[in-house]
Amino acid sequence: MMTTFKRRAVSTITNETAIAFIGLYCMAVVMGYGRFLFTATLPDIMMQLSLSTTIAGWLASINYIGYFIGALIAMFVPQRSTWQTMMLWTVVSVITTILLVIPDLSLNLWYVIRLLAGIASGIAMILSSSFIIQNLSTERRSVLSAVHYAGIGVGISASAILTWWLLMLGYHFDKIWLVAGISSLPLLWLLYAIRPTLSKAKNLHLQNSQHFSQRLSMHQTYLNFKRALYEAIAGHHKAIALLSASYVLAGFGYITSATFLPVMATQRLTAHSYSGLLIWLVVGVFAMLSNPLWGALAKRIGEIKTLMGLTLLQAVGMCLPIWFDGAIGLYGNAAILGLTFVGMVSMTLNIIKNINPTYSNLLIGLATLAYALGQFLGPLVTVALAGQNDNFNAGLLVAAIGLMLGLLLLLVFRRQSRVIV
Repeated sequence: MMTTFKRRAVSTITNETAIAFIGLYCMAVVMGYGRFLFTATLPDIMMQLSLSTTIAGWLASINYIGYFIGALIAMFVPQRSTWQTMMLWTVVSVITTILLVIPDLSLNLWYVIRLLAGIASGIAMILSSSFIIQNLSTERRSVLSAVHYAGIGVGISASAILTWWLLMLGYHFDKIWLVAGISSLPLLWLLYAIRPTLSKAKNLHLQNSQHFSQRLSMHQTYLNFKRALYEAIAGHHKAIALLSASYVLAGFGYITSATFLPVMATQRLTAHSYSGLLIWLVVGVFAMLSNPLWGALAKRIGEIKTLMGLTLLQAVGMCLPIWFDGAIGLYGNAAILGLTFVGMVSMTLNIIKNINPTYSNLLIGLATLAYALGQFLGPLVTVALAGQNDNFNAGLLVAAIGLMLGLLLLLVFRRQSRVIV
C-alpha cells in the first residue's frame, strides 16, 4: 500500500493538453493574482488604508520594477535549471500573495512584498512559458500555447470574481489575498508533477557538463551572456531597437487602464455597486477570448499587420473614457483592453524571437524588459497628471499618444525589417 502511494506521489504528468492547462493555471497565479489582483482590490485597498492615488501609483510601479528585475534574472537562467527556478519563484509568488493578509503592514513592507511579487511574476512567466511550450509537440504547439497564455485572462477574471464575492460577504482586501493564495497552492503540486523526467535531466546534465566549470565563475557567466547578446542582435540592431522601443510604448500605453480602471469606474459610476469589479471582469473575459482570434488573423495577414491593428485599436480604446464620460467609455475601454493587450504581447514576442530563433529566449527576455520599463513609467506619469482631483483623462490621453508613437515605430520596423512576417 505504502509502495503504491509513493509511486503515485512521484508520478509525472506527460499528457500535452494537461501540461498546457497547468501552464494556464500557472499564468493565472503568477500574472492574474501576482500582478493584476492588485488592480481588482485597489479601490478597497485605498479606502481601507486611506492611501492617496500617488501612493497607489508607486505600489503599482514597484511591482513593475520587480517584473523588470525578474525578466532580467530569467535571461541568465541556464536551460537545465528552468524547472527548478520556475518552481522556486512560483512559491515566492504564492507566499507574497498570502502575506498581504497580515494586519497593519507598514508601507515599506507593502513595497517589499509587491517588489518580490513582481520579480516572481517576471521570472515565473518567462520560464513557465519556455518550459511549457518546450514540452508541447510541434504540431500541437500553436493551439496549446494559446491555452497557456489564456491563463492571463483567466487570472484577471478570477481576480474580479473573487474580489466581488468576498466583498459581497463583507470581507476586505486582506481576506481576498489570503483566499487567492490558498487557491494557488495546488499549482505547486501540479508543477512538480510535470518536472523533467530523470532521463531528460541526465541529458541536460550531459549537454551542459562541459560548461560546468565556466558557470562556476560569475565573471565568465557575464562574458558568456555578453557574447550571446552580441550574437543575438548582430545584423539585426535596427529591427530589435525599433520593436523594443514600440514595446516600451505598448507597456506604457496599456498600464493606465490596467492599473486604474476599477478606480475610474468607482469614481464615475457611483450609482452602480461593484462597477469597478464588473468592468475588470470584462477585461478578463475578453482577454481569454482574444488570443485564438488574433492567432487566426495573424495566419491570414501576418503577425506584424495584426500587431499594428491591435496597437491602433488599443489607442482608440484609451480615448473612449475621454470621449464618453459614463459607462460606455469605461466598458468600451475594458473590452478593448482585454481584446488587445494579450494579443500584443504574444505577437511581439513571436516576432522578436523569429528575428534570430537561435537566441529566442534571450530576445524574449530583452522584449520583456522593454515592456516592464513602460509599465513602470505608466502609473507614475498617470498619477503625476491626475492632480489633486484624481482625474485620469490626461493619463489616458498620454497613453493613447504613446501607443500611436509605437504604431509609427512598427511601420518603420515593417518597412526595413528583414524578417518575413
